[in-house]
Amino acid sequence: MLIHQGDTNTLSGQSTFREQRSEQTQHWLAEDRKYFLHQALSTPVMNVLSRTEGAYIYDLDDRKYLDLHGNGVHNIGFNHPEVVAAVKQQLDDQLAFTPRRYTNKPAVQLAKKLVEISPAGLDRVLFCPGGSEAIEMAIILAKQVTGKWKTISFWDCYHGTTYQAATVGGDPHFTLGQGPMVPGAFHVEFPNYYRNPWGLHHDEDREQIDELYLRQIEMILKHHPDLAAIVGTPIASAPHVPSAYFWERVADLCRSHDAFLIFDEIVCGLGRTGKLFAHEHYLTPDVVVLGKSLGGGVVPFAGILTQDRHNVVQHRSIGHFTHEKSPLSAAAALAVINVLERDRIAERVAELGQYFRDSLRELQERYPVIGHIDGWGFLIGVELVKDPETKERATEIAQRVLSYCLERGLSFKLYEGNVITMRPALIIGKEEIDFIVRTIGEAIAVSLKEG
Repeated sequence: MLIHQGDTNTLSGQSTFREQRSEQTQHWLAEDRKYFLHQALSTPVMNVLSRTEGAYIYDLDDRKYLDLHGNGVHNIGFNHPEVVAAVKQQLDDQLAFTPRRYTNKPAVQLAKKLVEISPAGLDRVLFCPGGSEAIEMAIILAKQVTGKWKTISFWDCYHGTTYQAATVGGDPHFTLGQGPMVPGAFHVEFPNYYRNPWGLHHDEDREQIDELYLRQIEMILKHHPDLAAIVGTPIASAPHVPSAYFWERVADLCRSHDAFLIFDEIVCGLGRTGKLFAHEHYLTPDVVVLGKSLGGGVVPFAGILTQDRHNVVQHRSIGHFTHEKSPLSAAAALAVINVLERDRIAERVAELGQYFRDSLRELQERYPVIGHIDGWGFLIGVELVKDPETKERATEIAQRVLSYCLERGLSFKLYEGNVITMRPALIIGKEEIDFIVRTIGEAIAVSLKEG
């Protein structure tokens, strides 16, 4: 079965890469295999890291890799000194935890800051340890406020692995074998213009494609008016970039059916798309979910932003997490936001992201195996195909490209078997972009010869 969320660590294209590991690394890989529960996407692993810094990761043999994945936590770079300093200072202040019924200055300051920097209308905040929990809070809020209980979300999108988050995620990799999931969860296809199932041209027929995708939502709403929320990522992680028209129509449908629109920005938020919040490309939803990079890659942290009119659940506890108002995590998040604002990172990403995509399109002109390029800012996907007309996925070529790049210090994730997905730290410059494009170009050339 195709794992939409990425490549496993047991694929044949990585065997040569593994064989190069030193005796020390092989020892720790064996220890990892021995003690951890094995999982398709994380264990066994393929290397052992000694440190992470800025846009790079380093292994035990001191090899350096430009990391284009980073699990989405490294927007301002790994171990940013200001985030580390903020966490150290909070520990020195002897306030690393706040018990239930109390608050603390860092948590309040962070809540205020998020309201200040977000688009008008997002006035209330709730924090939690991780993204899965934040998705849970967002959906529970929608169900409590609307008094309804059904949801619509999108196939093959990932929203977390807790029960409700996995249910709305729509990827069978995280639900098969668990019996009944959360009831009332319907799924539709996420707009993929390049691979739309109707054979329409992805550039010329976009609005017609949108209407056909929207019809799936409309049919569910027609037969299930008791809908609490539509949950989606404004820009999918693959990535797929919906039109503004699509999300405007979805928002209209939510309003007309008294349902929430929930945007999951755990991956695409906080500057990654060239806007501080990804929904700024479209419209303001009822709830925005943040996570991953909010903690700077130093501490786990997530939360939701919502509208003041939804502050009507005083009789319930929709989060109630032990580390809900963690002063340690809040201090880290405040440092992250300070760097994002002061260094105007979102604006910089918008400019460099265009340069990145233009450079990749030049590569596409040389290699028809690059069937499609999609994305915004520093969330970019390069889809490899065997034939530009049939669009058959070039999974074997993609594996060879990944192996070649890993051996030359470039790490990324493959989505859907053939999509090179690039989410670098937002601090990289043209020099790193040129290295990425050059290395992928070399990898494609070599892979085609081997094939």
